Order: sequence, then structure tokens, then C-alpha cells
Amino acid sequence: MSVPKEGNGSPPGSRFLRGAPPPRIVEGQIDPRYEVTRELLKTPVTPVLFRGFRNPSLIGNLWSTRESVAAGYGTNARGLTELLLSAIEHPIAPVVVREKAPWQEQEGAPRLRSWPVPHYYPEDAGPYFTAAIYSSLWKGKRNLSYHRLWVREDSGGPVRLVPRHLDQMVQASRKEGIELPVTIFVGAPIDVLLAAACSVDYAQDEMEIASALHQKRTGEPLPVVELDDGTRVPRDAEIVLRAHITSRDEEEGPFLDILGTYDARRRQPVVRVDRVYTVRDPVLHAILPGSDEHFLLMGLPREPMILRAVRSVVPGVQDVRLTEGGCGWLNGVVSLRKRREGDGKNALLAAFSGHPSMKHVTVVDEDIDIFNDREVEWAIATRLQADRGLVIVPGATGSSLDPSATPDGITTKWGIDATLPVGAPRAPFTKGHL
Repeated sequence: MSVPKEGNGSPPGSRFLRGAPPPRIVEGQIDPRYEVTRELLKTPVTPVLFRGFRNPSLIGNLWSTRESVAAGYGTNARGLTELLLSAIEHPIAPVVVREKAPWQEQEGAPRLRSWPVPHYYPEDAGPYFTAAIYSSLWKGKRNLSYHRLWVREDSGGPVRLVPRHLDQMVQASRKEGIELPVTIFVGAPIDVLLAAACSVDYAQDEMEIASALHQKRTGEPLPVVELDDGTRVPRDAEIVLRAHITSRDEEEGPFLDILGTYDARRRQPVVRVDRVYTVRDPVLHAILPGSDEHFLLMGLPREPMILRAVRSVVPGVQDVRLTEGGCGWLNGVVSLRKRREGDGKNALLAAFSGHPSMKHVTVVDEDIDIFNDREVEWAIATRLQADRGLVIVPGATGSSLDPSATPDGITTKWGIDATLPVGAPRAPFTKGHL
């Protein structure tokens, strides 16, 4: 039986936990099947460390608020989007270290089914790695990205690849009859967790974005280990899997994803893990699907691309945000200093281009706090006339996760321009204050 208690129980060897909020501790063995989910749901924005498991133990809800992430960078929740955009636009090469990394202390054959990998929800296909980051190299191009892995066997299982950069590498390597080598790590500094979810050009190395973030946070570039196949791993990773993406495809899913609904079954590539490396007393990072941590780590890194896209057409943009109500994915808000009529509509159309999965965006004036949902709704209630401010975009490509879209992701997007007309008197639209 689990015995929850409060306290800072971060294992001393787990560098990736340094700077994270102190966790609630769950002692004693619990069932990874559903019970981990139940504990994480009890305190959704507080980290939970499960110490009853051994080799590895388990942590979830690790980075669930903007404030906890922002604190390490000396900024606030509002400053994170600009911080990430700066790292994307000014990447820094990581430092390749020669000394042995802590995760190289223990090595062995894969026995992944013996680990406490959570089976989160009843209709999931099985236990999944949800915080697994893949480091790959193909024809001189490096990639860093998240992909869920169904731990169906001790040596791995099917991986969900969306049609982006790693999938592009896999398809190219298969044409040459090569199984793409990848290095998978679970448990990494916050800089790497954010960078791996950024949506950037194929030519850009996300590890360099992580290094720029690490420089902002610590004053030093990110230290990495370069392996014999050319892939790179953060020195301060926790668990490292040397693997190949095989030529086999098998059915993957279903799996409850970010919207809280089940993603469909698909034919997906099978990952074969060859060797496992860990720190002493490792901690497995688990991202609860559809949780605040999922919203933050998947959604926050998309905001810089929205900001850049809107800024390119409307210079007065102030802030952008993907909302928790939209699961950090489908709904966004933009605030701007409106200079001419049409800025609001141009901003919302540009926002869709910055994050093609977004389905709905609201544009408000700069005096509205877009991090306060009540303020945004108040702006809609008091400043919108739908015949002038509502924009409908039918037949657009959206998110494959949206259950209301067609099977190939075609949806109707819509935007709200809740900005005041240029030159309109402000007094009737201003709240009274003492």
C-alpha cells in the first residue's frame, strides 16, 4: 500500500532533477498499471516521486507550471516564449566532453519489461515511455525529438513517429537498407526537454537550442557525450538506450494522448534496444498523458514559432499563449498593440501558420492579460461583434489528434478578433478600479 508524504526526495545522483520543485513522495510498491496515474492526478502540478520502485524509481508531474520552469532562467511565466525564441534564433554548439558521464556507470542488456513503466489508462495498448527523447544522425543532419514507445518487450516495441524529421530519416535510411541507429534517453535537464519539442527547420539541430537555453540558465553551454555512431546525449541524462529503428512495422496504439482522447492504431516502426546505460539509482521520468506537464512540455515550445510568425506581419504583437483549456495544443491567444485596422485579422491568420495544429485563436488588445482566462473571455464578451470579428477558415489541415477533424486531419479553423477599432474611445471598454 502506498504511503504518500511531502518532502524533497530528489536522489543525489539525479542531476536532471536539480532545480525542479520539491516532490511529494510515495513510499512502498504500487502497481504501475493505473495506480501511478491515480497518484499523479491527486496533485497535478506537484511532482510525485515514487520511491517504492527500485532500479529505476519513477517521477512524474516534474515540470507542470510555467512558473517552475521560468524560475531557473531568472524570468517569469511571460518571459518564457521570448526566451525560447531567442534560443531558437541564436543557437549555441554544445560542448563535447571526454570524461565518463554519470549515465555510463551502469551498463547491461535491456530488461525494459522489468521496469515500472506506467500503463496509464485502461484502453492503452500497454506500458509506454512518454518522456523518451530520440537523438539521431543521418547524412550529417542531427535531430532531437520526443516519441512515445510501447514497451511491449524487454528490447522495445513500436514507436509512434509523426511525419516529421525522425520519420524522414527513417524512410531515407530504409531506402538504403539501413536500420537507423538512435540513442534514446529518459530524464534530461529542462533545457533539453524544451528544445526537443521545438518545431524548427530540418537543418537546425535542437541540441544547439538546448545548449543556448543551458547557457542562459547556467552560464555554460550544454555538455554532451558523442557516441561512436555520432549521436549525442546530454552528460546529465539519467537513462540511455542504444537502439536501432528496424525495418519492421507493427501495429501501435491505441494510446490516450494530449487531448485526453485515445489516439488511433497505426502501423509504426519497431525499435530494438541493444544496450542500456543508467546512473546509479536511476529515476525514470514519466509524463502523464493529457496532464499539465504534457501541455507545458508539448505546447510551450510551439509558442515561439507562433510569436515569430505573428511578429513578421504585425510588429505590435505583445504575447502569445497556447491555453490549458485547449490542452496546450488547439487553442491560442495573441495580444497586440493595434496600429491599423486589419492587424487583428492578420495576426490570427499568421498565428495559424506558426502552429498549423492550432484550431482556434483569439486576438486581444495589449491591456488584456492573456494568461488570465477570465480576462480573455471578458474581452470577447465586451469588445467582439461577431459579424466583424469572427473569421472562419474551412478545409484547413489541422491536428490529427482532433477527434472532430476528418481522418486525414482536415478541419475548420476559426479566429476571434476581439480588438477595439483603431481610434475608438477607451473609456467605455475599461474596467473601473479603486
